[in-house]
Amino acid sequence: MAKIQSDTLPPASSLWSLHRPGDFLDCYSVASTLSPREAATRGLSLPAWGKALLGLRNALVRPFGLKTGAAEGKVAEGSPIFPVCLETEDELVLGTDDKHLNFRIGLIRQDGRVYMSTWVHPHNRWGRTYLTAVMPFHILISRGAVARMAS
Repeated sequence: MAKIQSDTLPPASSLWSLHRPGDFLDCYSVASTLSPREAATRGLSLPAWGKALLGLRNALVRPFGLKTGAAEGKVAEGSPIFPVCLETEDELVLGTDDKHLNFRIGLIRQDGRVYMSTWVHPHNRWGRTYLTAVMPFHILISRGAVARMAS
């Protein structure tokens, strides 16, 4: 079983340029030789229970006008609802901006590890409430995704 670590996002990550006081930022890492694109393809392919949770989330937030599907533009393979914001040899950033919050998922390869971080900037009380409500599921999904990135 891969040893997943709760970690600190490497300083080289472009997510640091977005981070402000009050934002959410977490990071998990695992030993891996995968590129960030390969890690995203493997790790962000949700298991059946994750797809079911995402379907429930989409049904619940659709009446509020929140994004529930693939956005226009370039989308990462294996991650149909997360548009690519940045891609280099060592970093991939996926995410979108919405009415209640902006979020990005960053994957960066460094020193034989892949780091996956989620940055969230809530815009209002609804964004903060949403983030609080999804946090237990976020942790389960994030740790599972990073475990699948081990190589």
